[in-house]
Amino acid sequence: MASRKPKPQVFNVFCIAQSGRLAYEALLFAASFRLTNPDFPGRLLIGEPQPGPRWKGDTRLPAPIRAMLEISGAEIIPFETRHFGEAYPYGNKIEGLAALPADTPFVFFDTDTLFLGPLSDVAFDFDRPSASMRREGTWPQVDLYGPGYAGIWKSLYDRFGLDFASSLDLSQPDEYWQRYLYFNAGWFFHRDPAAFGQRFLDYALSVRNNPPEELAAQELDPWLDQVALPLVVHSFGGGRPGPGLAGLDGDVTCHWRALPLLYARESDRAVAVLEEVSAPNPMKKLLKDHEPIKRLVYQGKGREVRAMFNRADLPRREQVIRNRIKAEKLWFR
Repeated sequence: MASRKPKPQVFNVFCIAQSGRLAYEALLFAASFRLTNPDFPGRLLIGEPQPGPRWKGDTRLPAPIRAMLEISGAEIIPFETRHFGEAYPYGNKIEGLAALPADTPFVFFDTDTLFLGPLSDVAFDFDRPSASMRREGTWPQVDLYGPGYAGIWKSLYDRFGLDFASSLDLSQPDEYWQRYLYFNAGWFFHRDPAAFGQRFLDYALSVRNNPPEELAAQELDPWLDQVALPLVVHSFGGGRPGPGLAGLDGDVTCHWRALPLLYARESDRAVAVLEEVSAPNPMKKLLKDHEPIKRLVYQGKGREVRAMFNRADLPRREQVIRNRIKAEKLWFR
């Protein structure tokens, strides 16, 4: 008797979109998701912050973009912004989790993500949350006379009653930034969006409103979400991603950050997916209103950026790539 194929995991995919740049990024997000995940058993959910006193203008998606997202199979779910808003828009990924169905695991992705393959290729363990390691040592910034990495991070673990020692990567030297648990918040997941979201909010507000004295010289904008995220992940028994998650930031997803960077450093597959989902006339009609997509995709400037770099020998620091593109007047964002 032939063995039955295991049932696919059912979970929801979640991102944030609102009027402005994120609306156009969401079109690429949703179209690439449906291209590469046609049989996805969960829901594609797009959180939309609602207008209110914490925003200067109308945050809602334009009607034509909303309609195209729904054609791509996305469901748009509203949420209220009570704590962050215009002053810290990265807080959307924290507050938006409250709008998710509480009984279904979730994977959050930043909106500037392309899907290159099926998420069924990724071995999610929703009982052990994790997040993206595609990051640089952006926080904290340690100076000669203040506390070091260990002192700063330990003060945060102590604040929330977490075990600091078990978070360390002991293969890395003391006082080197990679020894300490630190993520890019471009993707993360857990079994319970309500519990994860509430703790993420509690930790972020605590750090923002009453930072430990070891953080006195540290900037929290725009890093607050990435300061709180490793604490939340660790508190739920999670940690650094294992090999089963390698497809994220790999063959399955591409967190492209800015379109010039996508053309400069990402795979041929990522460029092919971008240009494939941008090509249909209904999409083109919407996307050409966004200057970076118009210039880089439709007018071919992205190919000029791509010709400037050897993907096998890229500069180690992202800022070097950015500066070279800007010097050629090809930086559009």
